[in-house]
Amino acid sequence: MIQFLIKTFIKNHEKTEDRAVRTAYGNLACIVSVVCNLLLAGGKIAVGVLTGSVAVTADGMNNLSDASSNIVSLLGFKLGARPADSEHPYGHARYEYLAGLAVSVMILVIGVELLKESFAKVLHPTAVDFNWVMVAVLAASILVKLWMARLNHKIGTDIESETLLATAADARNDVITTAAVLVATVLTKLSGFTRLDGLMGLGVAAFILYSGASLVRDTITPLLGAAPDPELVEHIEKKAMSYPGVLGVHDLMIHDYGPGSRLVSFHLEMDSKDDVMHSHDVIDRIERDLLVQDGLIATIHFDPVVTGDPHADELKAFLQQEIRKLEPLANIHDLRIVPGPTHTNVIFDCAVPAEYMTDKQHRGVRLVSALRNSVQEKWPDHFCVIKLEPDYAPVHHE
Repeated sequence: MIQFLIKTFIKNHEKTEDRAVRTAYGNLACIVSVVCNLLLAGGKIAVGVLTGSVAVTADGMNNLSDASSNIVSLLGFKLGARPADSEHPYGHARYEYLAGLAVSVMILVIGVELLKESFAKVLHPTAVDFNWVMVAVLAASILVKLWMARLNHKIGTDIESETLLATAADARNDVITTAAVLVATVLTKLSGFTRLDGLMGLGVAAFILYSGASLVRDTITPLLGAAPDPELVEHIEKKAMSYPGVLGVHDLMIHDYGPGSRLVSFHLEMDSKDDVMHSHDVIDRIERDLLVQDGLIATIHFDPVVTGDPHADELKAFLQQEIRKLEPLANIHDLRIVPGPTHTNVIFDCAVPAEYMTDKQHRGVRLVSALRNSVQEKWPDHFCVIKLEPDYAPVHHE
């Protein structure tokens, strides 16, 4: 019945880029997950207490933590859907990231408590009262968790929600955990080795701690300002380059204010001889298409480029060849030549990975020096004026 309602809901709400529809998807997935996890937690904890199995109880506590996580995620979707206001002009979508961080911390706390309880059970083992109800509960849990993983992955993919995709991964992990508890329960019955229950509890607790630590890392990363997805960077660059008159794209920056709320800025190179009104119209079209087709709010800076100068073209080709040999992750742009009576200034920007700006190896400085020396070896009267800058959207530039 639930599966039918979900399919009907998805069929009747095609526009997942709409904030209200996206929130409705997230709320639906979270509510279903809360109900399922509470039922599983209740069943496992009851069986674990009745049989004295710390591993089963630990697995039930894991489901209880999952239910708490789903509630926090539900709150994150609700708060994240609030519209922009004067104090938060970019919206409130980052609440989803904060909700994920809170969930991760809760998981770590539960993991620590289970670790202490399981360690005590290893030191002071007690017999586990085996019964087939326990086996049935654990087997049913595996099936339910497999279904939940599929559900959350489907909706998470449709609305591009890292929160739901993480929930799907957690459900898949729970399948492994519960299967391990089930195996330990059966082996304890067959072998009579009572410490196996405590050891499996330790394993479950360690797994919960590892998952919690991984989730903390994943949720903190976007809050700190992670590098954008290389596929998104490549998509933006290819899209911009597909418009007539566009010669190059550089200084791309992507600001993530939460799921569905991303701002993009970059410089667009166009021929300086083109009609400025035509170039402006092309830029307006690119900004509008990025907003309508990709949900990206774009601000584009126009860079006029001098074309048809044989020496400038030769210099640019030479520098691109040199930088590919010296540092493939770097790139150059905004090249211009200023001739003088005694020497010629070759002015350009050199973008490098952010860590090259401050690392102890001084890779950025050494790259600039090597480029300057290469140019002077070929053209002794040419002096390079190079601006070294971080590449905020690093990709491999051909």
